[in-house]
Amino acid sequence: MDWDQALQLFGVESNVKYEDLTPVEKESFHKMLADIQQTALSVEKIRDYIRAMRDGVEDELTKHNLDSKQDIFLKARLRNYRLLDAFLTVPEKARKQFQEALKNVK
Repeated sequence: MDWDQALQLFGVESNVKYEDLTPVEKESFHKMLADIQQTALSVEKIRDYIRAMRDGVEDELTKHNLDSKQDIFLKARLRNYRLLDAFLTVPEKARKQFQEALKNVK
């Protein structure tokens, strides 16, 4: 399996190639793969990887020498990372809100 196929296994869109990743994204991706080989991934670990990759994209967006194609591409990836992070965070927030509501019922 090559890097691009591994990315697709994690739900990364097929038009995103390994060489398109920022250095921080590549580092996070390699850490995630290493953890998968050693132990089972938790939701918290996946959330940490997504946040690290999101931070890397945000750092790239602060550069002033981006052309419009790079800018659009990075903004789209940033949006995807934010959506993934929200998707992983919503169940936890809902559980906490439910627990708070139950405390108020007693």
